[in-house]
Amino acid sequence: MNTGLEFALWSSLPVPAILIDGSDLIADLNPAAEGFMNNSTKTLLGQPVWDKLAVDAPLEASFKRAREQGTPLFVNDVDVGTGNRPPLVCSLHIAPIQNQPGWMIMLISPRELAGRMTQNHSVKSAAKSAIGMAEMLAHEIKNPLAGITGAAQLLSMNLNKEDLELTDLIVAETRRIVKLLEQVEQFGNLSAPERKAVNIHDVLDRARRSALLGFGGHMKIIEDYDPSLPLAYGDPDQLLQVVLNLVKNASEAADPQQGGTIRLHTFYEHSFRLRRSDGTGQSLPLQIEIIDDGPGLPPDIEGDVFDPFVSGKENGTGLGLALVSKIISDHDGWISVDSVPGKTRFRISLPLAPRDAKETD
Repeated sequence: MNTGLEFALWSSLPVPAILIDGSDLIADLNPAAEGFMNNSTKTLLGQPVWDKLAVDAPLEASFKRAREQGTPLFVNDVDVGTGNRPPLVCSLHIAPIQNQPGWMIMLISPRELAGRMTQNHSVKSAAKSAIGMAEMLAHEIKNPLAGITGAAQLLSMNLNKEDLELTDLIVAETRRIVKLLEQVEQFGNLSAPERKAVNIHDVLDRARRSALLGFGGHMKIIEDYDPSLPLAYGDPDQLLQVVLNLVKNASEAADPQQGGTIRLHTFYEHSFRLRRSDGTGQSLPLQIEIIDDGPGLPPDIEGDVFDPFVSGKENGTGLGLALVSKIISDHDGWISVDSVPGKTRFRISLPLAPRDAKETD
């Protein structure tokens, strides 16, 4: 960039922008592109662009034709990856650079989040509706269940061993139903997050230690942290609840004898934005991934795992991931999942803490 104004404009572009020379080498990239590529300008300069940017489309011929003819090229809704994270659905805008024969500029506009905003909103609405209805019934159901439990226990005092199995079954099943109702009430009564500046790595470390001492003792938990990650804006206790739930799910999916591996991964993605249904945008650059090598989610429920009462576990309540979704939504964040046998990745995106936010103790 030749002038201070040009440099300021280049640096201020809200979308990733890459300058490509006549040999398809990266000549420059703006800060948003550094975040998208998850790499520095120093590392990427002079590198072949198509080695560093994976576009799931036969783009080379169209790109060559646009360069030769000096015309712009638009590619909508294509998967774009960098090797550092899962691909995002993006639109590409490519145009020639005046007075620089053969040079092109490429703007990358992630569209995946905007397309999924309605889905995220519908999940939250579905959760509220289902839980609201269940809450209305929970109190009335718990009262007769307590009576049934008490009656079964009184009966058991005068029964032989064979009949005791029946009363024990009644007591066990009523207690299971009460536990489910308590989870419903917990979901509905979850208070608004008390948001403050939070070191995400502290939250992840607390979850890791707790898991290894309990339900995740048979697992290997790997830390893969970005040490320069800024502070997030959230409720540390609620975020801990989210991570514990995801780590517990991964632990329970693994073979109890052989165990498995869970990777806790954090990184910063400058270009990650959530476009809301009202047209406003929210920057969510802080990325947390909980990745396991278990069997994966059942294909028939993968798209609905954040809905209440949807579960892939035998006797599962289906409220754990619904609660996770609600907490992240209340934090103005985003959660997604992609799963195949051998690799399930839950990704949480959170906003930065404001400069005046008080840090948690």
